[in-house]
Amino acid sequence: MAWVSLIIAGICEMAGVAMMNQYTKDRKWLSLLLLIIAFGASFSFLSVAMESLPMGTAYAIWTGIGASGGALLGILFYGESKDWKRILFIAIVLSAAVGLKLVS
Repeated sequence: MAWVSLIIAGICEMAGVAMMNQYTKDRKWLSLLLLIIAFGASFSFLSVAMESLPMGTAYAIWTGIGASGGALLGILFYGESKDWKRILFIAIVLSAAVGLKLVS
């Protein structure tokens, strides 16, 4: 259950990053509300995961999902660079997160 909570926390982190980008573009209250809800949910699920997982592992995987997921959202929805080097380093971050899961 802790790993599921951690993955949900990472997905909520990605949603928060997307809403942050949306809020900077439109300055609407709905975007701000969704940003706050997404980050709040992310922290809540992270705290649930950290009841069973080591802090370092949980935090590293959470930030890895959030950072690489945010970069992928930027590529897919916001026209950011699709350079192969960028995709390679996103893959390295994700593989490091999987590696932490395998050794934990």
